[in-house]
Amino acid sequence: MILLASSSPTRAKILKDFDIKFIQKQCFFDEEIIQEKSAKNFVYISAKGKMTVCEKEYGLDIPILCADTVVCSKNKILRKAKNKEEAKKILLSQSGNDVSILTCMMFKTKKLSLIDLSETKYIFDIFDKNDLQKYLETDQWKGKAGACMVEGFCKKYIKKVIGLQSNAMGLQIEKLLPFLKF
Repeated sequence: MILLASSSPTRAKILKDFDIKFIQKQCFFDEEIIQEKSAKNFVYISAKGKMTVCEKEYGLDIPILCADTVVCSKNKILRKAKNKEEAKKILLSQSGNDVSILTCMMFKTKKLSLIDLSETKYIFDIFDKNDLQKYLETDQWKGKAGACMVEGFCKKYIKKVIGLQSNAMGLQIEKLLPFLKF
């Protein structure tokens, strides 16, 4: 049994798909205080902040799994959109461009710590405007880094992938599995 310290339904689904027993609780860490411009540094600081808060709040009686994900396009961090107009702007910046999705995952038990910062690169075709508008109307972009769903809306526009799709979905399960044999 592990504690998934995240409200992400996608991370929970990944764990369920691999039959990993977990409980899910969110640990509040204010990412808005991070002033870092580097995506790698930002996602690391955020994941570390979440782990620190969760460990303090829950202890390590059961192992803790934290993660944070950011999307970058044109060397700019694309955060979670606050509204539909911002989501459209963020998605248009990805349309027809190279996009990097970085996830920092931290797993901690009383005996070990795992820190993994991985990047998955996507080359996207140009998004169809009508299709983009339909996606925006679904509100599926809400709560997603860069308003991006590589397993959903963006999937049909992927021209090339370099890296793990699980990383782009917010949890590098392939890297976590060997550490769950404790």
